[in-house]
Amino acid sequence: SQVGAESDWRTANTESMKSTFSEENGYELIFDDAQQKQENQLTAIRNFIQQEVDYILLAPVTETGWDTVLQEAKDADIPVIIVDRMVDVSDDSLYTTWIGTDSLLEGRKAAEWLNAYTTAKGIDAKDVNIVDIQGTIGSTAQIGRSKGLEEGVDNYGWNLLAQQSGEFTQAKGQEVMESFLKSYDDIDVVICENDNEAFGAIDAIKAAGKTCGPEGDIIVVSFDSVKAAFESMIAGDLNATFECNPLHGPRVAEIIQKLEKGEEVEKIQYVDEAYFDTSMDLEEILKTRAY
Repeated sequence: SQVGAESDWRTANTESMKSTFSEENGYELIFDDAQQKQENQLTAIRNFIQQEVDYILLAPVTETGWDTVLQEAKDADIPVIIVDRMVDVSDDSLYTTWIGTDSLLEGRKAAEWLNAYTTAKGIDAKDVNIVDIQGTIGSTAQIGRSKGLEEGVDNYGWNLLAQQSGEFTQAKGQEVMESFLKSYDDIDVVICENDNEAFGAIDAIKAAGKTCGPEGDIIVVSFDSVKAAFESMIAGDLNATFECNPLHGPRVAEIIQKLEKGEEVEKIQYVDEAYFDTSMDLEEILKTRAY
């Protein structure tokens, strides 16, 4: 059973689960879309416990507020597999394992890329002015990606002008970038903590009469690497995108097979992730993308 929430990335994550846990593969999947609301996820988990399911897969909307319901699942002897965002609980034995992406590593990779890119262009670190359109505050992705960037700022001596949440949406990303452009006339880089925010930021940059991308005034970096991000790089608007791999289904299936055999599983399991920029053959790579 899975408690999920939607977007391009989540759609791919959900489809990966649905195609993996199909009847043909010997599973019965009860799916509940919680519409990005934690109270809906809590209700769904309690329903799954009443239905006496074998496993619960949870893609938590936020990190906190899970202790009570996960204790109920534990009391019912139902293993809970956490997918994507992490949970912050008082007792780690309340869930069996967590599978997801290393958001801090993603943030660090982006900082390393930015350092290499600006150095190759001959830009002095003290002249690199950055704004950060953060994700939903308190989400695992936001915490990791912000921290990775902040470490880069400390390591390389860049100027972090401002940070504000764009709530992982295009509309809010555009709104935040509009306000940044009004407040600062010397922005060199915008870090967008997902691709959707970047699309909004790019619209704001163009509306303000500025340019972005490899040939533009402002370097735009984002995360997730959905297909539209490749199109944005091919169009010359986006410089780089750092992958957040949503195809977790097969990894979850491997874990369930191990648990079925009574084997131990690692508490934390990261999926493999890459990054993409305009120096690559993006049209060829795009043909192979599943999301």
